[in-house]
Amino acid sequence: MSVIGILAMKEIRDGLRNRWIAATVILLTTLALALYFLGSAPTGNVKVSSLDVTVVSLVNLSVYLLPLIALMLSFDALVGEFERGSMLLLLTYPVTRWEIVAGKFVGHMVILLIAILVGYGGTALAIAMATGSSVEHWLAYITMMASSWLLGGVFLALGYVISSLVQERATALGAAIGVWLVAVVLYDFALMGVLLADTEQAISPNLFSALLAINPTDAYRVFNLTGFESVSQVAGMANIGAEFNLNPWLLLVMMGMWVVLPLTITVLRFDRREL
Repeated sequence: MSVIGILAMKEIRDGLRNRWIAATVILLTTLALALYFLGSAPTGNVKVSSLDVTVVSLVNLSVYLLPLIALMLSFDALVGEFERGSMLLLLTYPVTRWEIVAGKFVGHMVILLIAILVGYGGTALAIAMATGSSVEHWLAYITMMASSWLLGGVFLALGYVISSLVQERATALGAAIGVWLVAVVLYDFALMGVLLADTEQAISPNLFSALLAINPTDAYRVFNLTGFESVSQVAGMANIGAEFNLNPWLLLVMMGMWVVLPLTITVLRFDRREL
């Protein structure tokens, strides 16, 4: 097994030992099932797929929950090792620093994948047994699960940046919460305030699209709520993607960049950090 694989397995074992995997699986499963049963009640009257309603509900849940879970997983990935003294021991082995970052990241991504597959996948099985849905509805649900994993990867990478920049776990925790507040809550409030104040309509549709695309949580939300016609109709966002020229592939690329760039910064910072 490669060094990265060994380090990833260590993170997965730590996740099992610390009950991280169990906690995230239980949390995602409980909330997903609750949203399904609560959201499926009116679908018989409005003749929409309960799967589409669940996709919309889970997207709005994941925007808040998955970034927080990812940041709590990763905020002390490096600084915690330094505080415990285990990083010095780890670096005595024939392992490079970028391999340490890559191995930890892969391990945390596997933890998120397990939680999403069991949590959201279990809900999908419940829906499959209770109702029938078309291929398009199932494709929208699977796409939501995959993009949720990518969203978690974005905030894992941001947590690694925080962990590489600070000297104490407490500082890293505070910074992680701050990043979550800015990216998930405050950014949208600020954008809404700017739009309300823009009485002269100086913000063009292209600029507005760019402002949405550069924020990973907004890119995730728009990608899932406008990518499939049936979902966009349930979400009340039909034709929004076309009107604002929001290409789904561009949104995915922007989210991917939010994974690659923070990890690159983490490796560069970690290489320069003195023991």
